[in-house]
Amino acid sequence: MKAFLTGNLTLPSMRMIRQLFNVPPKIDVSVEIDRQWGRIKDAMRSPDGKDIAVGVGSRGIANLAEAVRAVVAKLKEAGFKPFIIPAMGSHGGATGDGQISVLEALGVTEKNVGVPVRATMEVVSLGEVNGIPIFLDKLAHRAAGLVLINRIKPHTDFAGPTQSGIIKMMAIGLGNQIGAEHYHRLSVVRNMYEIISNAGKAVMKRAKFLFGVGLVENQIHQTAVLRMMLPDELEAKEIELLEKARIYMPKLPVKEIDLLIIDKMGKDISGAGIDPIVTGRTNCVFMVKRSWPSISRIFVRDLTEASEGNAIGIGQADVTSPRLVDKIDAEATAINCLTSCCPEDGKIPFAFQTDREAIAAALMTLRPYTLDDLRIVHIKSTLELNNLLVSQGCRTYLENESEVYIEPENIELEFDASGNLISLL
Repeated sequence: MKAFLTGNLTLPSMRMIRQLFNVPPKIDVSVEIDRQWGRIKDAMRSPDGKDIAVGVGSRGIANLAEAVRAVVAKLKEAGFKPFIIPAMGSHGGATGDGQISVLEALGVTEKNVGVPVRATMEVVSLGEVNGIPIFLDKLAHRAAGLVLINRIKPHTDFAGPTQSGIIKMMAIGLGNQIGAEHYHRLSVVRNMYEIISNAGKAVMKRAKFLFGVGLVENQIHQTAVLRMMLPDELEAKEIELLEKARIYMPKLPVKEIDLLIIDKMGKDISGAGIDPIVTGRTNCVFMVKRSWPSISRIFVRDLTEASEGNAIGIGQADVTSPRLVDKIDAEATAINCLTSCCPEDGKIPFAFQTDREAIAAALMTLRPYTLDDLRIVHIKSTLELNNLLVSQGCRTYLENESEVYIEPENIELEFDASGNLISLL
């Protein structure tokens, strides 16, 4: 097999390209929270008690621990007793201890933010809205008030005026395993945006929600915008923040690719492991369909350590490596894939012994090509798109792009003694 695949492997020269984004400046998160707290503290509803649940998700958000710490400090100054709860649906293996471990990996610990971290997978029923049952984390339900902190960004699975943010966290994040599974199953037959929007807004009205903190990151993953939002203004502000996030989100500059090589995938990179907004790939029947980019083959080389074995999204790839497969926690991956009603996202592609073999196998299944028109793109991850390697076949599409700088030197893709790619990213 090895000789069959790699005997005549010849690859085109590559060039490093840099995307020249107009990057908005980063903000001082603590200063901004201090400023905005002055606006909302007197307008905020008055809780009946002191215990305030502060819900935090599972994403690798810039300045997350700093934002949590600053919000907690403001609540404590106001005389409340805040505590942290996970608001991440089924992540962390759908266990309380697993979700606490996820928060710990994100820097959200009692030592770091100054208040206890508590978790349960139990939920309380809040009735239903438009035929959609509503669930709320039991700890959030018992608390005198609820605060949520999340990044605002386009969602991988659905389209709508609001996507990833506070409203979605209200529905799926605080619905724990039960809510997340039910809403995804319902999405097989009903519009996912309508389900999440209706459920999230219903929870917001029926829970003791005080305010949300929405963060938007710039193209280099710095916090560029932060808004503290009261319930009656939250939806309108989320819509506004999503538009900013859409503008700031990096994308692949090449729209038609024969082979995309990805160094790493993972839950800390995207909730979908490999971001479908970047790749244009859709596995699940209910997911939003994207026309661009058009990518014939994807080779993903490794899984991040922060994923803790959760390889949801591996189903997007066509070929992979044994080192990635060996890191997969089958149970954690299955729980996430089944909860999201997308077992296709956990399908493991052919794992070739070396990167050289994997690339050769992918090239065997492409259109007829020459080295001059073969379009290969090599990226570190779908989260890191500032610098990437492209082949000559891609460069003809980039020469008139004002937001792309092409380095003048040719670069050859090289392999180590084991036949694995030496990444320059």
